[in-house]
Amino acid sequence: NSKGALPHGPRISGRERVVWASIGDKSAMETPFKSERGAGLGLSPTRRRRRPELTEDERQELRESFELFCGGTGGGGGRIDLHELKVLMRALGFNVKKKEVLKYVHEVDPHNEGTVTFDQFMDIMTDRYGERDPDEEIDKAFNLFDLDQSGTISIKNMKNIARELGENLSDEELQAMIDEFDRDNDGEISQEEFMYIMKQSSVY
Repeated sequence: NSKGALPHGPRISGRERVVWASIGDKSAMETPFKSERGAGLGLSPTRRRRRPELTEDERQELRESFELFCGGTGGGGGRIDLHELKVLMRALGFNVKKKEVLKYVHEVDPHNEGTVTFDQFMDIMTDRYGERDPDEEIDKAFNLFDLDQSGTISIKNMKNIARELGENLSDEELQAMIDEFDRDNDGEISQEEFMYIMKQSSVY
Protein backbone atom coordinates (compact mmCIF):
# COMPACT_ATOMS: atom_id res chain seq x y z
CA ASN A 1 0.00 0.00 0.00
CA SER A 2 1.14 3.53 -0.69
CA LYS A 3 1.55 6.01 2.11
CA GLY A 4 -1.80 7.28 3.31
CA ALA A 5 -3.83 4.49 1.70
CA LEU A 6 -5.96 2.42 4.00
CA PRO A 7 -5.95 -1.35 3.41
CA HIS A 8 -8.72 -2.99 1.42
CA GLY A 9 -9.25 -5.77 3.93
CA PRO A 10 -12.46 -7.19 5.40
CA ARG A 11 -15.29 -4.69 5.65
CA ILE A 12 -15.79 -5.63 9.30
CA SER A 13 -13.87 -3.42 11.72
CA GLY A 14 -12.79 -4.23 15.25
CA ARG A 15 -15.83 -2.45 16.64
CA GLU A 16 -18.22 -4.61 14.63
CA ARG A 17 -16.44 -7.73 15.86
CA VAL A 18 -17.31 -6.64 19.39
CA VAL A 19 -20.91 -6.03 18.31
CA TRP A 20 -21.05 -9.55 16.87
CA ALA A 21 -19.79 -10.95 20.15
CA SER A 22 -22.47 -9.02 22.03
CA ILE A 23 -25.24 -10.47 19.87
CA GLY A 24 -23.93 -13.94 20.62
CA ASP A 25 -23.55 -13.30 24.34
CA LYS A 26 -26.71 -13.98 26.32
CA SER A 27 -25.24 -12.15 29.31
CA ALA A 28 -25.60 -8.90 27.36
CA MET A 29 -29.26 -8.97 28.30
CA GLU A 30 -28.95 -7.89 31.91
CA THR A 31 -32.54 -6.64 32.07
CA PRO A 32 -35.24 -8.67 30.30
CA PHE A 33 -37.96 -6.85 28.43
CA LYS A 34 -41.20 -7.92 26.84
CA SER A 35 -42.72 -6.59 23.67
CA GLU A 36 -45.66 -7.50 21.50
CA ARG A 37 -45.37 -7.00 17.75
CA GLY A 38 -45.44 -3.28 17.03
CA ALA A 39 -45.20 -2.28 20.70
CA GLY A 40 -42.48 0.00 22.03
CA LEU A 41 -39.53 -1.53 23.83
CA GLY A 42 -39.29 1.13 26.51
CA LEU A 43 -35.73 2.15 25.71
CA SER A 44 -34.13 4.52 28.15
CA PRO A 45 -33.17 8.01 26.93
CA THR A 46 -29.81 8.39 25.24
CA ARG A 47 -26.99 9.00 27.67
CA ARG A 48 -23.80 10.45 26.34
CA ARG A 49 -20.85 8.97 28.18
CA ARG A 50 -17.11 9.03 27.81
CA ARG A 51 -15.46 5.66 27.70
CA PRO A 52 -12.43 5.66 30.00
CA GLU A 53 -10.19 3.96 27.44
CA LEU A 54 -10.11 2.44 23.98
CA THR A 55 -10.77 -1.23 23.44
CA GLU A 56 -7.92 -3.44 22.27
CA ASP A 57 -9.56 -3.71 18.83
CA GLU A 58 -9.78 0.06 18.56
CA ARG A 59 -6.13 0.45 19.58
CA GLN A 60 -5.08 -2.08 16.96
CA GLU A 61 -7.15 -0.38 14.27
CA LEU A 62 -5.60 3.00 15.10
CA ARG A 63 -2.06 1.62 15.26
CA GLU A 64 -2.35 -0.06 11.85
CA SER A 65 -3.87 3.05 10.29
CA PHE A 66 -1.18 5.33 11.74
CA GLU A 67 1.61 3.06 10.54
CA LEU A 68 0.29 3.21 6.99
CA PHE A 69 0.66 6.98 7.05
CA CYS A 70 4.11 7.12 8.61
CA GLY A 71 5.78 4.29 6.73
CA GLY A 72 5.26 1.53 9.27
CA THR A 73 7.03 3.14 12.23
CA GLY A 74 4.06 3.91 14.46
CA GLY A 75 5.57 2.06 17.39
CA GLY A 76 8.80 4.04 17.23
CA GLY A 77 9.68 7.52 16.04
CA GLY A 78 7.14 7.84 13.26
CA ARG A 79 5.30 11.11 12.75
CA ILE A 80 2.53 12.40 10.53
CA ASP A 81 1.89 16.00 9.53
CA LEU A 82 -1.33 17.96 9.90
CA HIS A 83 -2.64 17.14 6.43
CA GLU A 84 -2.01 13.43 6.95
CA LEU A 85 -3.76 13.59 10.31
CA LYS A 86 -6.81 15.19 8.72
CA VAL A 87 -6.93 12.56 5.96
CA LEU A 88 -6.45 9.75 8.47
CA MET A 89 -9.17 10.99 10.80
CA ARG A 90 -11.59 11.31 7.89
CA ALA A 91 -10.74 7.77 6.79
CA LEU A 92 -11.59 6.61 10.32
CA GLY A 93 -15.03 8.22 10.10
CA PHE A 94 -14.41 11.63 11.68
CA ASN A 95 -15.51 14.47 9.40
CA VAL A 96 -13.02 17.00 10.76
CA LYS A 97 -12.09 20.40 9.37
CA LYS A 98 -8.64 21.96 9.21
CA LYS A 99 -9.23 24.30 12.16
CA GLU A 100 -10.37 21.36 14.28
CA VAL A 101 -7.22 19.41 13.41
CA LEU A 102 -5.10 22.43 14.35
CA LYS A 103 -6.89 22.60 17.70
CA TYR A 104 -6.36 18.90 18.42
CA VAL A 105 -2.68 19.09 17.53
CA HIS A 106 -2.15 22.20 19.65
CA GLU A 107 -3.54 20.31 22.65
CA VAL A 108 -0.94 17.53 22.36
CA ASP A 109 1.96 19.41 20.72
CA PRO A 110 3.05 22.16 23.14
CA HIS A 111 6.26 22.78 21.16
CA ASN A 112 4.29 23.48 17.98
CA GLU A 113 6.39 21.14 15.85
CA GLY A 114 3.60 20.69 13.31
CA THR A 115 3.74 16.91 13.40
CA VAL A 116 2.16 14.22 15.57
CA THR A 117 3.76 11.14 17.10
CA PHE A 118 1.88 7.88 17.57
CA ASP A 119 1.35 8.56 21.28
CA GLN A 120 0.02 12.04 20.53
CA PHE A 121 -2.24 10.58 17.84
CA MET A 122 -3.62 8.09 20.37
CA ASP A 123 -4.32 10.91 22.84
CA ILE A 124 -6.24 12.79 20.15
CA MET A 125 -8.24 9.75 19.05
CA THR A 126 -9.06 8.60 22.58
CA ASP A 127 -10.81 11.92 23.15
CA ARG A 128 -12.56 11.75 19.77
CA TYR A 129 -13.83 8.21 20.37
CA GLY A 130 -15.08 9.28 23.78
CA GLU A 131 -17.10 12.12 22.23
CA ARG A 132 -18.99 9.90 19.81
CA ASP A 133 -22.78 9.77 20.13
CA PRO A 134 -23.68 6.18 21.17
CA ASP A 135 -26.96 6.21 19.22
CA GLU A 136 -25.22 7.28 16.02
CA GLU A 137 -22.60 4.56 16.45
CA ILE A 138 -25.27 1.93 17.06
CA ASP A 139 -27.11 3.04 13.92
CA LYS A 140 -23.89 2.73 11.91
CA ALA A 141 -23.28 -0.76 13.28
CA PHE A 142 -26.87 -1.80 12.48
CA ASN A 143 -26.52 -0.58 8.90
CA LEU A 144 -23.34 -2.61 8.53
CA PHE A 145 -25.17 -5.77 9.62
CA ASP A 146 -28.31 -4.94 7.60
CA LEU A 147 -26.53 -5.68 4.32
CA ASP A 148 -29.65 -5.62 2.14
CA GLN A 149 -31.01 -2.47 3.83
CA SER A 150 -34.27 -4.21 4.66
CA GLY A 151 -34.53 -2.57 8.07
CA THR A 152 -33.93 -5.84 9.93
CA ILE A 153 -31.06 -8.27 10.52
CA SER A 154 -32.04 -11.62 9.01
CA ILE A 155 -30.38 -15.02 9.12
CA LYS A 156 -29.08 -14.30 5.61
CA ASN A 157 -27.38 -11.17 6.94
CA MET A 158 -25.94 -13.12 9.86
CA LYS A 159 -24.54 -15.79 7.53
CA ASN A 160 -22.76 -13.15 5.45
CA ILE A 161 -21.28 -11.45 8.52
CA ALA A 162 -20.23 -14.80 10.00
CA ARG A 163 -18.45 -15.68 6.77
CA GLU A 164 -16.55 -12.37 6.74
CA LEU A 165 -15.54 -12.91 10.37
CA GLY A 166 -14.41 -16.46 9.67
CA GLU A 167 -17.06 -17.90 12.00
CA ASN A 168 -18.21 -21.39 11.00
CA LEU A 169 -21.74 -21.48 12.41
CA SER A 170 -24.72 -23.56 11.34
CA ASP A 171 -28.06 -22.04 10.36
CA GLU A 172 -29.47 -23.33 13.64
CA GLU A 173 -26.77 -21.56 15.66
CA LEU A 174 -27.25 -18.31 13.76
CA GLN A 175 -31.02 -18.45 14.17
CA ALA A 176 -30.55 -19.09 17.89
CA MET A 177 -28.50 -15.88 18.12
CA ILE A 178 -31.34 -13.99 16.46
CA ASP A 179 -34.05 -15.65 18.56
CA GLU A 180 -32.32 -14.62 21.78
CA PHE A 181 -33.13 -10.96 21.06
CA ASP A 182 -36.11 -11.28 18.72
CA ARG A 183 -38.81 -10.05 21.06
CA ASP A 184 -41.63 -9.81 18.52
CA ASN A 185 -40.95 -13.34 17.23
CA ASP A 186 -40.72 -12.39 13.56
CA GLY A 187 -37.46 -14.31 13.07
CA GLU A 188 -35.31 -11.20 12.60
CA ILE A 189 -33.70 -8.44 14.68
CA SER A 190 -35.27 -5.02 14.16
CA GLN A 191 -33.36 -1.77 14.57
CA GLU A 192 -35.16 -1.14 17.84
CA GLU A 193 -34.25 -4.59 19.16
CA PHE A 194 -30.65 -4.07 18.02
CA MET A 195 -30.53 -0.74 19.84
CA TYR A 196 -31.66 -2.46 23.01
CA ILE A 197 -29.04 -5.20 22.69
CA MET A 198 -26.23 -2.70 22.34
CA LYS A 199 -27.43 -0.48 25.19
CA GLN A 200 -27.58 -3.50 27.50
CA SER A 201 -24.03 -4.45 26.57
CA SER A 202 -20.83 -2.58 27.36
CA VAL A 203 -20.05 -1.84 23.71
CA TYR A 204 -21.66 1.64 23.59
